[in-house]
Amino acid sequence: MKAGKILGGIIVAIGVLAFLSVIIVKEVNQAIILQFGDPKRIITKPGLNFKIPFIQNVVYLDKRILNLDTPPEEVIASDQKRLIVDAFARFKIVDPLQFYISVGDERVARSRLSTIINSRIRNVLGQEELQTLLSQDRSKQMALIKEGVNNEAKNFGITIVDVRIKRADLPQANSDAIYRRMQTEREREAKEFRAKGAEMAVTITSTADKEVTVILAESQKQSEIMKGEGDGLRNKIFADAFGQDPEFFAFYRAMQAYEKALIGGETSLILSPDSEFFKFFGNIKPEINQ
Repeated sequence: MKAGKILGGIIVAIGVLAFLSVIIVKEVNQAIILQFGDPKRIITKPGLNFKIPFIQNVVYLDKRILNLDTPPEEVIASDQKRLIVDAFARFKIVDPLQFYISVGDERVARSRLSTIINSRIRNVLGQEELQTLLSQDRSKQMALIKEGVNNEAKNFGITIVDVRIKRADLPQANSDAIYRRMQTEREREAKEFRAKGAEMAVTITSTADKEVTVILAESQKQSEIMKGEGDGLRNKIFADAFGQDPEFFAFYRAMQAYEKALIGGETSLILSPDSEFFKFFGNIKPEINQ
C-alpha cells in the first residue's frame, strides 16, 4: 500500500515535470528560452518544444506586424509655422535575441520607437515649409522619416514597415488667424467680383442704349425717306391729275376744303361773298326747263 502511494507520487511528479518541460509556440509568436536570464535558444517555428523546468523559462514575442500610435507632436516648419502632427507606425520584430537584449519587452520597445519617430518627424518636417508639408510632396518626407527610423530601429531587432501621418493640424490660435485671413481674402475677392460685375453691367447697358439709339435713328431715317417718297409720289399723282383736267382738279380740291371746313354744326365762317372760297357756289345756276 505504501509502495503504491510512493509510485503514485512519482508518477504525479513526473507528470508535473513533463508539464513544466513542454512549451507550445503558436503561429503568431516566437520564443526565447532563458536560463537564469541568459538566452539559450530561440524558437521561431510554431509547434511543441521542451525546456528544463525550474531552470529555464520562456519569453514569447509577437512576430506579426504591430501598430504603434505616437502621441501628437508639435513641429515648427522652416518658415516658422507651427503644425500639430499625429503619426502612426507599423513595425515587426525580426531579430528576437537582439530585441530582448536591447529593449527587453514590447512595452519598452514601443516607448523607444515613439521617441525616435517623433524626433525624426521634427527633424525632417522642420526642414520644409508649411505649404510643402500640406501638399502631395509629403510622401517624400514620410519616406525619409521611415528610412531614418529604420536605421535606429534595427539596433533593437525591429524593422519599420511603414510610417504615416494620420492628421496634420494647425494649432488653435493659428487656425483662427488663418480662418480670419481666408475670410478677409474671400470678402475682398467677392467685392472685386461685384465691382467687375457692376462695370460689365454698365458697359452692357451703355452698349444696348447706344444700339437702341442707332436703331431708332436708322428707323426714323428710313421712315422719313419712305414718307418723303410717298409724299413725292402723291404729289406726282396729283400733278398728273391736275395736268389732265385742271378745272376738275380745282373743283375736287374745293370740295375737300368745303368738307373739312363745314363739318360740325358749331362752325362759323365770315367771308366776303366774292371770296375765292365760294367761287363754286356763285357759278351754280338753276336749270330752266325748256
